[in-house]
Amino acid sequence: MDAREPLLEVDHVTLRFGGVVALNDVDFTLYKGEILGLIGPNGAGKTTCFNAMTGIYQPTEGQIRFRGEKISGKKRHQITRMGMARTFQNIRLFPEMTALENVQVGADAHHKTSVVSALLRLPRHWKEEREGREKAERLLEFVGIRKRMHEFARNLSYGEQRRLEIARALATDPVLLCLDEPAAGFNPAEKEELLQLIRQIRDQGVTVLLIEHDMRLVMGVTDRIVVLEFGKKIAEGLPAEVRDNPKVVAAYLGVPDDAA
Repeated sequence: MDAREPLLEVDHVTLRFGGVVALNDVDFTLYKGEILGLIGPNGAGKTTCFNAMTGIYQPTEGQIRFRGEKISGKKRHQITRMGMARTFQNIRLFPEMTALENVQVGADAHHKTSVVSALLRLPRHWKEEREGREKAERLLEFVGIRKRMHEFARNLSYGEQRRLEIARALATDPVLLCLDEPAAGFNPAEKEELLQLIRQIRDQGVTVLLIEHDMRLVMGVTDRIVVLEFGKKIAEGLPAEVRDNPKVVAAYLGVPDDAA
């Protein structure tokens, strides 16, 4: 029996859009405290699986459980409050807000101030506002862009915007952070810095699920890897095991299975 604590369980999930099967009986478990990579060639179903796990899509069959609780049918803000946060393949920031304000939006997810308290500027409102700002500044320092906190998000470099999105996700106090291709568009030096940041996030006690095309980054930072192809899981295991798996080699290089 596995003594590790399951955090996210994808239990034989199938997802159909009309006659198209986007996910086909996908089954894997993410354990507390690990960094799990979800990889596969373009069109493999990685982001679709991500979207099902974060409440954007509802599985046609099967279940997804987070912290032991079924999440199908829950709204995205409810899943966030349960402790799951994500970034997106296409950056989704508020361009006309500062970096600091963007992160404060994430911190607001757990505020308990009522509308009346906010309108009347009652002490509890000011306390939460102050704590939210302090948290935002700490997170901007953590991801390495505190010196840019008063800049509008649209004026940040691409790499800084990626880091800002991670900071905003962390502001929701997640136990699970889902990163959707965070290294897209990065140069080698930026990728190395991202690898270190992901490790630091895990060291802070946050479990990480990573979708990424860059195999070197995935192999260098993950504890285990799940591989999808055409919506089906074709491999799962340690990075070295996955790297040498003939089915994975065939999926990425276009080699027929019987020739791999």
